[in-house]
Amino acid sequence: MTAPATSPMYWSLRRELWENRFLYIAPLIVNAVVLLGSFLTVIALATKGVSVTKPFRMAPAPIMLTTILVGMFYSLDALYGERRDRSILFWKSLPVSDRTTVISKAGIPLIVLPLFAFVLSVLTQVVLLVLSTPVLLGSGMSPVELFLDLHFFEGLLVMLYGLTVHALWYAPIYGWFMVISAWARRAPFLWAILPLLAVSALERIMFNSTGFMHMLGYRMTGAMSTAFVPAESLDYLSQLTPGRFLSTPGLWAGLLFAAACFAAAVRIRRYREPI
Repeated sequence: MTAPATSPMYWSLRRELWENRFLYIAPLIVNAVVLLGSFLTVIALATKGVSVTKPFRMAPAPIMLTTILVGMFYSLDALYGERRDRSILFWKSLPVSDRTTVISKAGIPLIVLPLFAFVLSVLTQVVLLVLSTPVLLGSGMSPVELFLDLHFFEGLLVMLYGLTVHALWYAPIYGWFMVISAWARRAPFLWAILPLLAVSALERIMFNSTGFMHMLGYRMTGAMSTAFVPAESLDYLSQLTPGRFLSTPGLWAGLLFAAACFAAAVRIRRYREPI
């Protein structure tokens, strides 16, 4: 279905993908490396006559991690880059509001990249299964049994759930980076990181505690501990704990902080000039 020519949100998203090709090029490169490495591992394991399910289960992880990192770097440059190259003058001349622009940029790490990671992960497992079929048959192993051992369709739900969890959990990070991207005149990475380190250092010096640093660590790694039951692999629906995740105060506090950051980014962009 063709989007209407007057749909500013749709074309704003298209604009971000046109101007930031690394958003999909980086995951595609990682995907190619993962596919090659996984296939070679399957060959080595099949030659020894041992289970080859681990490469299939591990293949999506690097792809998902890559899209998360790409989303963070994108957020940090999303509003700074258009001021640096002065393209903000052109985009502000169009009938697209600052709110639409910021929301479309926020939609890249929160929606577009997770969906892209999901599609890439599924395609990687399917292609890997097709490529591995003759290898498995030549080693006396059944591709059908491998498919059943993988719990393939359950795995798809787990992947989609995991990507949704991480998008929501990292929303305040994306929001913070976008505020800095809209505000900083130089070195947005340093402005994003140094204040956090300074607060941690002051807390340590003045109160001999590390609560703020622990909070930052919890924000970076807490998604898995709240959304999943610890286990050797993430293949079964029984390991998912959406109720616990949705009832976690840290999730809602983070989402409120993210909303405030995105609102602040809209206001800052409205009055910011090119660098």
